[in-house]
Amino acid sequence: MRAHPIEDHGLLRFLTCGSVDDGKSTLIGRLLYDTKAILADTLQAIEKTSQKRGLGAVDLSLLTDGLQAEREQGITIDVAYRYFSTGTRKYIIADAPGHEQYTRNMVTAASTANLAIILVDARKGVLTQTKRHSTLAHLVGIPHLVVAVNKMDLVAYDETVYEKIKADYLAFAARQGIEDVRFIPISALHGDMVVERGESLAWYDGPTLIEILESAPAAHSEHAEKFRFPVQYVCRPQDSANPELHDYRGFMGRIESGSIQVGDKVIVLPNGLESTIKAVQIGGVDIGAGVTEQSVTLLLADEIDCSRGDMIVKTDEAPNPAKQIRASVCWLSETPMDPARTYLLRHTTREVKAKLASIVHRLDINTQAQVPADKLAMNDIAEVELKLAQPIFADPYVENRATGAFIIIDPSNNNTVGAGMIR
Repeated sequence: MRAHPIEDHGLLRFLTCGSVDDGKSTLIGRLLYDTKAILADTLQAIEKTSQKRGLGAVDLSLLTDGLQAEREQGITIDVAYRYFSTGTRKYIIADAPGHEQYTRNMVTAASTANLAIILVDARKGVLTQTKRHSTLAHLVGIPHLVVAVNKMDLVAYDETVYEKIKADYLAFAARQGIEDVRFIPISALHGDMVVERGESLAWYDGPTLIEILESAPAAHSEHAEKFRFPVQYVCRPQDSANPELHDYRGFMGRIESGSIQVGDKVIVLPNGLESTIKAVQIGGVDIGAGVTEQSVTLLLADEIDCSRGDMIVKTDEAPNPAKQIRASVCWLSETPMDPARTYLLRHTTREVKAKLASIVHRLDINTQAQVPADKLAMNDIAEVELKLAQPIFADPYVENRATGAFIIIDPSNNNTVGAGMIR
């Protein structure tokens, strides 16, 4: 009998949020341990360490101890990425620090995530930290939130505790406009409802956490996306021995969204000239068509002036050029944003000069209130108006996270000082 091939659900990038005592490290360790994603030597090492500490069971939080030690010593506060796979899909976990002063790091981690797991300690319920992380996840456009009520073993697996936390969070989510949220009771320490169902949560009949992750939609699958191809490099081979390459002009880049195939009519921005796709290549080999997140070379049927920073789109899907934008900006620099200064704004492969026109309001992360502001300090998040010297070709961030995002650069030292999402 012929076996059916296993369906690949694609790569899922997800973010784990939670304060120091919510069990985030233990949850990551449990996912890796129960999905058999830990190498034998690594498992042996943490078993020995657990025994030395007099623990009766393996301390799975040790798998992330290296990053915790860095945080405690103040060496670096950064995002850690962990990789694992199951029979149906591959995963990248972004493990970001959750403290308020490291808001910029969470924004960095969340910008590529398609799902966020927000841990809540069953003993403490919905805290300000929970609301802060949820607001940030919603702000940067993570489409799916999972609230994992952890440490159910410490409240005797009481269903009424879980239901109260669920009701409290739903009331908060309704005020914030957060719609796609799921709830699950777990014990990361004992493994209940993480990968295995366990025997202590019989009253919960929903999916386990790994089942939620396995069935979550992959990136770019929630809605149809328009074709966006920012040009990174123009390939003009210089090979006198090969006359076929004399007229070769390939536009190299990454397909940020949508798809393209030979024969499609396209327009090059900003010049507005139209042409047709003559070839789609990878490594000089014709592949006929390209899809989202593929790095390809496009050849056009017509000789068109096109260079780095230009964008190739389908003729009937062109975005409107914008020289003034409204965006949510997270300020990353210790030096406050100066309205008198000119910054560089990098949007896809295009770089333009930009100035702050106005600060519409600043977001108070603790209360989720919109407050007036006349400056942006480090870790501040605000809605701003920016004036640009040349147009960019952007989509709203909610429609396209690649062409709806940008970074702000200080031209005096080339440091990245801000990250933004276009409204």
